[in-house]
Amino acid sequence: MDMLEIILAKRFGQELNAEQIAYFIDGVTDKSIPDYQISSLLMAIVLNGMTRAEMTELTMRMAYSGEICDLSGIQGTKVDKHSSGGVGDKCTLIVLPMVAACGVPVAKLSGRGLGFTGGTIDKLESIQGFRTAIPVSSFVEQIRKAGMVLSGQTPELAPADKVLYALRDVTGTVQSIPLIASSIMSKKIAGGADAIVLDVTCGHGSFMKDEASARDLSQAMIQIGQLAGRPVTCVISSMDQPLGRSVGNALEVMEAYDTLCGKGPADVVEVCCTLAAAMLMRSDYGREMTFEEAFSTAELVLADGRARDAFERFILAQGGTVQPDGSPAYTDLPVACASICAQEEGYISGLNALMIGEASMILGAGRRTKDDIIDKGAGITLEKKIGSFVRKGDKIADFYRGKNAVLSESSIQQAVQLVQKAVTLSADAVPAGKDILAILDEHSF
Repeated sequence: MDMLEIILAKRFGQELNAEQIAYFIDGVTDKSIPDYQISSLLMAIVLNGMTRAEMTELTMRMAYSGEICDLSGIQGTKVDKHSSGGVGDKCTLIVLPMVAACGVPVAKLSGRGLGFTGGTIDKLESIQGFRTAIPVSSFVEQIRKAGMVLSGQTPELAPADKVLYALRDVTGTVQSIPLIASSIMSKKIAGGADAIVLDVTCGHGSFMKDEASARDLSQAMIQIGQLAGRPVTCVISSMDQPLGRSVGNALEVMEAYDTLCGKGPADVVEVCCTLAAAMLMRSDYGREMTFEEAFSTAELVLADGRARDAFERFILAQGGTVQPDGSPAYTDLPVACASICAQEEGYISGLNALMIGEASMILGAGRRTKDDIIDKGAGITLEKKIGSFVRKGDKIADFYRGKNAVLSESSIQQAVQLVQKAVTLSADAVPAGKDILAILDEHSF
């Protein structure tokens, strides 16, 4: 097998066969193929695309480039949930307890945040004592205790993807549906899921900037799932403005807990109930349910406290600390350090999620490199959202740092200025827009 021939084949638009893709991924994993040849093939894929068969073969080879989590010790269909990323996306913290409250076992591997999108692991580590390094061998015991388990991804999981992603980031080859789809799906398959629900966000604060691109990505991942024997449901949700009112680690856990107590923002509730319904319908518990029945079930476990109780059991089972009232105890409490108010009267017509996410990162809520230390208490809360009417002087946003953190005045002002730019006003009333844009599965295409 000759790597140059593989590069030339894809350069001229030919379909790569299974042997060629296997040779490529083996060489990526054992580092026998130099970075410049890997990058060359990645660019050829960006330019000429891949067929369904190629994407599936690439995904499966990437998935099996390392360890595969064996979840066979957990009875029933295991449904995993993944988000393509966003600002204020605390859905995993809410959806997993909702599903577990219905008796569906949930085992999930999650990652840390990089850039303006927060990671579920970082958010949970804002809870005192919470352990995110749970070995897969302990998953069954944890599920027996709490009905769910969540752990950080191991370095052995889909190692080929780690190499490819790092190179894509520095060679202008990130923007490719086959490469994005294979990256996401390889990690989900390696994670041991029987079925997968994907929250594909689109808008300013996500990788897919419009619904058409989100649909294309969703179709690719659903098709990969079909060929790989892993049914996939994609929920396309809007990320033009942050989800909910809180952006930051402890702040988002607080909002997640409020939602589990029946006091969550309407957009968070709608997105979470939709994702939970999709997971229930892929499980043994809700396989015969209509979407409306599954959605109503999700609403009920929020309303009657079962989801909140499941979240508390989950925290305690993984070493976390709760207050006497059941709410989480935090490693560092948010302290307000600035705010912005409306300079004139009008309706909020824009709330750029990307800018707000970047502002929260400046405050310390995110990391630019993997070595950056996160301030768990840092972040932003929004008093107003798109469609809200404001009078001059009405508060729009508050800015926070951790009680034990040190933050320069210049960083605070930089974050304030960025959020001011993110907010646009209109003299005319503006509709809030839809939070759920589409729900797609194997029957949608």
